[in-house]
Amino acid sequence: MKQNTSRRSFLKGASLASAPFILPSHVWAAKGENSPNNRISVAVIGPGKQGRSHVHRLLRNPETQVVGFAEVAKVRTDHTKQLIEGHYAKNTPAGKWKGLTITKDYRELIAMKSVDAVLIATPDHWHGEPTILSARAGKHVYCEKPISLTIAEGRRMVEAVKQNKVIFQTGSQQRTEFGGKFRRTVEMIHSGAIGKIKKIQVCVGGPPKPCDLATQPIPEGIDWDAWQGPAPTRGYNKELCPDNVHNHFPRWRAYTEYCNGYLADMGAHHFDIGQWGMDADDTGPVKVIPPKDEVKGLKLIYANGIEVEHGSLPDWRGGTVFYGTEGTIWVDRGPWKSDPVNLIKEFKATVEIRKPKSHHADWLDCIRTGKQPLAHVEAGHRTATLCQLANIGYELRRELDWDPKAESFPKDKEAQALVDRKRRKQWYRI
Repeated sequence: MKQNTSRRSFLKGASLASAPFILPSHVWAAKGENSPNNRISVAVIGPGKQGRSHVHRLLRNPETQVVGFAEVAKVRTDHTKQLIEGHYAKNTPAGKWKGLTITKDYRELIAMKSVDAVLIATPDHWHGEPTILSARAGKHVYCEKPISLTIAEGRRMVEAVKQNKVIFQTGSQQRTEFGGKFRRTVEMIHSGAIGKIKKIQVCVGGPPKPCDLATQPIPEGIDWDAWQGPAPTRGYNKELCPDNVHNHFPRWRAYTEYCNGYLADMGAHHFDIGQWGMDADDTGPVKVIPPKDEVKGLKLIYANGIEVEHGSLPDWRGGTVFYGTEGTIWVDRGPWKSDPVNLIKEFKATVEIRKPKSHHADWLDCIRTGKQPLAHVEAGHRTATLCQLANIGYELRRELDWDPKAESFPKDKEAQALVDRKRRKQWYRI
């Protein structure tokens, strides 16, 4: 498809007869925006705990058609196949529905002409390559947060998305969901509710550690080498790749080989709100100041003097705290408080941010209109970078100068070496 052909024109003009998948009968007679020719076909890469939640949402959305998925564990492959085919079969006369492309190699999905977009919900070490190759193939991308494993990888992802003019949505749902409290907080701050921002405190977990889990026998039906992908080779453990259809978030989030720790796991949400509140989606700090030996208390200093601290308060469980010259606002998924106490109830914001129905809705609408999602690729990259800078600070334990424009540590070879990392070449093909 030529780049100058709009997604709306393509989707409306596509021939139903040429589609290599079978649509459920309840849409055969549909017309207008939700007609079969206008549905956005989505392939899912990694239907684990989070990915399965996305699959459920996509199945219920009349604007989307799930046409395939990639998974390396047979137990989850079988479950996801049954979930998708069972859902669509309910709406067919024969009570059966076939039409999925199922694979362990996600590249088969992005090679399909019928795929308009991909949703990536893999462990973090498998975010970079699928995003870049999908963008090069002209597929729109929804990628779970944090979007990248390293700062250099994140920039390559941004470049691929922008060069190929696809729509990318970061899985930072706090920008669009949770009752709108995060969006309304940002509206208030941009409207001057707390005066000039002096400090932001992000209350999340700590940095990662090297994986020390014991080696267990590899269960039948799990491609362990594929799960590891570009990460270093090690023995299997079900805490990393569960041997069942699990309803928990696996522990790979704790380990350096696969992610940037719990600091980045929830930090990708709460640092993101800090960036949004500062109107800093396209920049970052100029200094990283770690504590001597603690795993909290690191400070990120911006050129305008704003200090972002990775820390916690004893009576405030988590989230993002904005300290201004005229007040304070603390926003989390549960609590939402301010000082003065009535500020969040009484202040009338003059800045208004658009209000999508959901995070998926924002992505899908932008695919059709060409607008940028609220959690666009540059925002996702800059937030992931904050988490990665914090980890570098904790590792080196000394003050660092950072150039947010060049995305480098000036004249610091030791720190600069940590902007990227080595990967297994047979699994990193970009």
